Amino acid sequence: MARNYMRTVNDMERYYYGAGSSMGYTYSGSELLKADAPLLSTTAGTYQAIYGRKVWSQLNQEFNAFSILPKKPWDRSGWRVVTAKPSTAVGGGVAENATLPETTKPVFQNVAAKPKTIAHTFDMSEVAIFLNDKDDGLGDIRSVLKEEMGKHHAEHINQMLTQDVDTPAGNDIESLDRVTASAATMDVSGSSTANPAVAHANTAGDLDIYSITRADNTWSDAETVLANTASNTRAGNAVLSLDHLDEMFQKIWIRGGNPKVMLTGYDTLMRIQQLLQSQQRFMEEKRVVPTYNGVKGVPGVEAGFIVATYNGVPIIPSKDVQAEPNSGISRIYCLDTDYLYYSTAKPTQYFESGIETGDPFAVNRLGQEGLYRTMGEVWTTFFGGQGSIRDLS
Repeated sequence: MARNYMRTVNDMERYYYGAGSSMGYTYSGSELLKADAPLLSTTAGTYQAIYGRKVWSQLNQEFNAFSILPKKPWDRSGWRVVTAKPSTAVGGGVAENATLPETTKPVFQNVAAKPKTIAHTFDMSEVAIFLNDKDDGLGDIRSVLKEEMGKHHAEHINQMLTQDVDTPAGNDIESLDRVTASAATMDVSGSSTANPAVAHANTAGDLDIYSITRADNTWSDAETVLANTASNTRAGNAVLSLDHLDEMFQKIWIRGGNPKVMLTGYDTLMRIQQLLQSQQRFMEEKRVVPTYNGVKGVPGVEAGFIVATYNGVPIIPSKDVQAEPNSGISRIYCLDTDYLYYSTAKPTQYFESGIETGDPFAVNRLGQEGLYRTMGEVWTTFFGGQGSIRDLS
């Protein structure tokens, strides 16, 4: 299959991982441990499909920030957004035999993004490899390091998605915290150092995304609910209530979005359950599995996970979601994944080279090096469909 003919993530995985692979569901975890002998050939710079595929599978089968995002092949480096509706000053009514109304049109703007490359490397000496199946070593240290570094690679991608908006993305993929931010409500001057009362201060630059200056482009603001609205200073946290959840849903619905999934930490999930129980309301449950198109219910299928819901929307917990400072609890992200996805330039791949694969000159020493690499970026084509609830305790 030529790379230009990839239309879906399935096509991409067949191209990179070989025929018969579909997000790793057709192989067992034991293959990873058994893959060392057949895959570590003496070919210089060996590319190993199974190890790369294993990490991609971890990313998409765990219930975390990355798994809830739909995955689409990278087919362009930008998109157009409607930033303003057609003029409402022009009426549509026409008098008998009168001239037609003036023409009108929406306002468009181009948004561009480049794929981000996430890479993690590890190495080991020839002596370490030799001694680890002697004495009291780890055994096959290469397999051990591949397994652990694969988990490390997956975990770091998940953590990038949940980084605080104060942390510039730089070479990392964009965070959901920035995607769901708003300059209109979060651009508070000052800092927690200069003014301890302003515990959640953000500057305009923190909130900008895809080279969009949010302070000058209100259309790029997501919806936010700030639990503590006292004097609009964001001074500290406020106790989470169901009103905050209802307000968030209402705001996104008014903008034209429809949340498909909620992401939060385990502490906030427990708090939501306590609120519902105190009102003698029962939190509905739904069986969901991560799919290419986000988290979906699978009625009648004994697979996936039982998760709580609110307004019929699954609540997915992740240990990596940011907790508010000053003993706060985790934020809540309400996401419309019809307009939010991970654009995949290249799925996770594993490369290895060195003395054990017959090419010590490639690493310029008597040792072995491995590399995990994933390439893509988080895209949202409609900020109004995304939201966050912040400043919670």
